[in-house]
Amino acid sequence: MRCPKCECEDDKVIDTRESKAGDVIRRRRECLSCGNRFSTREAVVRTEITVVKRDERREDFDPDKLHRGIQHACWKRPVSEAQIDALVTDIAAKISKSMEREIHSHVLGELVMQALRRLDEVAYVRFASVYRRFKDIDEFIDAVQNLTASDDRKEGGA
Repeated sequence: MRCPKCECEDDKVIDTRESKAGDVIRRRRECLSCGNRFSTREAVVRTEITVVKRDERREDFDPDKLHRGIQHACWKRPVSEAQIDALVTDIAAKISKSMEREIHSHVLGELVMQALRRLDEVAYVRFASVYRRFKDIDEFIDAVQNLTASDDRKEGGA
């Protein structure tokens, strides 16, 4: 594994943790050259699931790409890396259990938005603004109003 700071290939593993589902291993590493600490994730690569994009292109499902998108939505939010890992693991498990060999990107996006809505509403709105391709501020405001209206219904019904 190369150090992201100095590109040295010599490192040592400081800590290893397995996800709750047992399908991802997170390793904390330290570069033996510069002392930089960084994390790596190891997972079984599942190429049997294909994502059908909006333009009908097909690409292999990539949990790392999903992780990066969720991580970007959660940037500077009180969401831990472990919570993001768990979210990605849960979504990947749902997709795998569906027994379908293809999943449409809109279905995948909806799964992510449902999970983010429960995890962090700001991250949800960030993800939705990219995923739904808001064309103007009115669409953005509608999404936020729908979010708050839904929350008001939950509180009133509880």
